[in-house]
Amino acid sequence: MPTKKTVTPTHAAPRGLFHRLYPVFIAVLLVTAGALAYLAQRPPQTPLPAPPAPQAVAKPLPAPTFVDEQQCAGCHGAQVKDWQGSHHQLAMQDASEQTVLGDFNATTFKGEKDTTHFFRKGGEFWVNTQDGDGTAKDFKVAYAFGVAPLQQYLLQAPGGRLQALGVAWDTEKHRWFHIYPGQGVDFKDPLHWSKPGQNANFMCVECHTTGFKRNFDAASNTFNSQWNSLGVGCQACHGPASNHLLLSGKPQALASTANAGFVIDLAKADNRTQVDTCARCHARRAPLGDDQKPGQPLLDAYLPAALTRDLYELDGKIKGEVFEHGSFVQSKMFAKGVRCSNCHNPHSTELKALGNGVCLQCHNSAGKTGVPGVDGAGLQAKNYDSPEHHHHQPGQPGSQCVDCHMPGKLFMVNDLRHDHSFSLPNPALAQRIGMPDACLTCHQDLPAQQVIERFKDWYGEAELHTPSAQYAQSLWQARSAQPGAAAALFSQLDDHLLAAIRRATLVAELPAYPSQQALAASSTALRDPAPQVREAAVNALAAQLPAEQRVDLLGPVLRDPILAVRIASAHALLGAGPQLGGYQAAFEQAIGEYEQVQLSLQERAEANLNLALLYQATGRADQVEPYLRTALQRDGDFLPALVTLVQWLDARQRQAEADALLAARLKAQPQVALLQFTQGLALVRRGQAQAALAALREANRLEPDNARYAYVLALSLQDQGDTEGARRLLQSALDRHPENRDVRLALVAQLRDDGQVAQMKTLIDQLKAINPGDPVLH
Repeated sequence: MPTKKTVTPTHAAPRGLFHRLYPVFIAVLLVTAGALAYLAQRPPQTPLPAPPAPQAVAKPLPAPTFVDEQQCAGCHGAQVKDWQGSHHQLAMQDASEQTVLGDFNATTFKGEKDTTHFFRKGGEFWVNTQDGDGTAKDFKVAYAFGVAPLQQYLLQAPGGRLQALGVAWDTEKHRWFHIYPGQGVDFKDPLHWSKPGQNANFMCVECHTTGFKRNFDAASNTFNSQWNSLGVGCQACHGPASNHLLLSGKPQALASTANAGFVIDLAKADNRTQVDTCARCHARRAPLGDDQKPGQPLLDAYLPAALTRDLYELDGKIKGEVFEHGSFVQSKMFAKGVRCSNCHNPHSTELKALGNGVCLQCHNSAGKTGVPGVDGAGLQAKNYDSPEHHHHQPGQPGSQCVDCHMPGKLFMVNDLRHDHSFSLPNPALAQRIGMPDACLTCHQDLPAQQVIERFKDWYGEAELHTPSAQYAQSLWQARSAQPGAAAALFSQLDDHLLAAIRRATLVAELPAYPSQQALAASSTALRDPAPQVREAAVNALAAQLPAEQRVDLLGPVLRDPILAVRIASAHALLGAGPQLGGYQAAFEQAIGEYEQVQLSLQERAEANLNLALLYQATGRADQVEPYLRTALQRDGDFLPALVTLVQWLDARQRQAEADALLAARLKAQPQVALLQFTQGLALVRRGQAQAALAALREANRLEPDNARYAYVLALSLQDQGDTEGARRLLQSALDRHPENRDVRLALVAQLRDDGQVAQMKTLIDQLKAINPGDPVLH
């Protein structure tokens, strides 16, 4: 069971220190030489006083460690008082009479597929529910998780695992509810509480405790997770406090020591440093190890998600459960220096003012901001808290800044979270490109065109053509292959004021529009000051060039100062072989870092698959199959590992094993399109064309919107002589996915072979309008 334990994090030694100090050293020499020349020429002066006695050189501070946070209250009483009772303090608590809010008095919740009973046993809280095999068993509640508007419960499971129960307590309506309603979750579903996706050791506890270590042991497949304290305490944000405590009794030493003994001084940090600190928990991100690395760049510890289709709307507003960071760093406010603590008390987490008061700190009738560190240029002197601006009755919906500029969305059924991109409503654009809008969402009782016209009457046309609107329009063009898509992409990427996360998102779209200009834009992005953009550029280039042609561009990136960028470059250069040349040593170091990242995440099936593919690419064939099988042991529902294992066995003339493995899974899950598709490809390799065609048809039937399934099925139909069927299928796929270049070119080839020149020319003309630089046009 997880325990409280002080953990000492490790920190890499500074790299390139002499190179950073060298210019300063030269400057000191020049100043000294000039001073000596001046003294030699001036008339005699009063003798200079004797130099002070040399001071003892301060001893370097030891590596910082976590301390008992009760010691913080002695000097920081006001902050601790704010923190007490906050969502941060109560993020995770031992299950007790005082902390458990749910009704455990022999109550029952009947779900769609199972029934959960809540009861007490002595002073403990227990749940009877189905385990991962579908057997009803009793499980002890170890921790209460969160406090409002819902409270979840972490159950003790074998192997040191803490699993988040899917039935939660609504603290406002005082009732039990399932956080995945309408999805029919049962013990076979990946969303079931017993599955890896609900494992709190990996998914949750890090951001609900202070000084957390997952401590997963791959050999025994067990956790020995530990933390310094429950809840988000002082050191969760400020870092280990041992050195600060060491210096606290020495005011002079404390004042003269960098960051007051912490690895980071949040009180003096700029907005990016503070936001990066909050992002360690308030971002949708993937960990790169078992250490938050406080004070280090965010992408040395995590890889934050870009603005992908499934997570964000076209204009960057939240869509999936992404928390606050990804939307906030897009905002004009972040670009102007606004930080989290300008609006939120960082210790109580409450807003600093009621109602519109937070926004009025900057957006007011004086047109000036009183917030230190915020660039007020461009602020308008305007009464924003008035019907003249928001055109709604005071106190009614629409009169609050958040109603229009921070529209909310419910997650986990009843948890309302506000978008932090501070977007401007734009109903006309939203209607045209198909994205939600604050005005249209609130006024669903009115015809959309009426809302659009009213908005134009109030705010004019200028509000419809902001930089954010142009970004959304360009991204829509790219993702739906509209005329001018490539040009829109390049134009946006030329905008140096575009938020880094938006640049990274657009760079990721470049491989869909191959050209010399796309290659140049990807190469330029490798030098972007933002590491998230550089990481995206590495992946974009890997999608555009074969491995041996990537070396000149990606070789230098192997020495990037940011871990996420280095390991992306190393992964992209797998297979480059002798072409690495002088980059061989840097590659070996960076690919070693990539391997260590995956080894640190071995509780996850994804990491084990990554290790298997790494060892396959580097000739360590004896390790491939064990890691593939381990991936399936970690998560039997992780089908990419199963598919890779089937292909691995097939390639080694072990077809019988491959067939048996795939047949068993198909028998259990015949409605999974990926399994049918894998079966079809396996049969193609065996030369069983008709059986393969049947399996590929079934995959396409199960997922008719999957362009790859349609593309492969069309090629199979062509091989069987059914050119008419192939053409219809490709046309249907292109209608659904106009951005899919492979489908478009396959249809062009099919029309050419069928002698339908006019239709073929139409498709080519469309491609010219979408991406005139496409190499097939030249």
